[in-house]
Amino acid sequence: MSSIIFTAWGYEVSVLECIAATTSFVGVWLGTTGKRITWPWWALSSALYMVFFYHVDLFASAALQIVFIIAAIWGWRDWAPTGAAPGYLNKRNRMYWLSATLISVSLLTPVLSRLGAAATWSDAFLLIGSLVAQILMVYEKVESWVLWLIIDLAGTIQYAYLGYWFTAVLYALFTLVALVGWKRWYVLNRN
Repeated sequence: MSSIIFTAWGYEVSVLECIAATTSFVGVWLGTTGKRITWPWWALSSALYMVFFYHVDLFASAALQIVFIIAAIWGWRDWAPTGAAPGYLNKRNRMYWLSATLISVSLLTPVLSRLGAAATWSDAFLLIGSLVAQILMVYEKVESWVLWLIIDLAGTIQYAYLGYWFTAVLYALFTLVALVGWKRWYVLNRN
């Protein structure tokens, strides 16, 4: 797949995975600040992770990166140069998004199983949940961070279980960053 940059606890971290993780962390951290510059970082990290996930047979995670690249272009275009102006979904829209997420995950899981994916329901959840969270992020909704918190926790578990320790640690950090993002956007919404 790529040359190994270092080994940690018996896990070989490729140059590709290391650069993808680093650019991804920078992009997500910038997202907590609500700054528009987050989007080019997300696009770059998504392109790198798309290649990595494809090589390790996580097809839904690889496909998700295409969604992230499109969302990065969309977010860059739609966010004001001054950054995000967070708001909340109304209760009805919150229920629509939740229902659509659950139904979509239940429909995608058997498809991934038939494709021989390395993970099925968890990868389906990561794909669909991330898609929804990304759309909510582009629309500057505080709930995006709540969903990212759940997704990042699930990603931490999935990647650790599959033995992709470096990416699992990244997702554990993302879980903490999601808490920071949720708090920051809550405060931005109150101002």
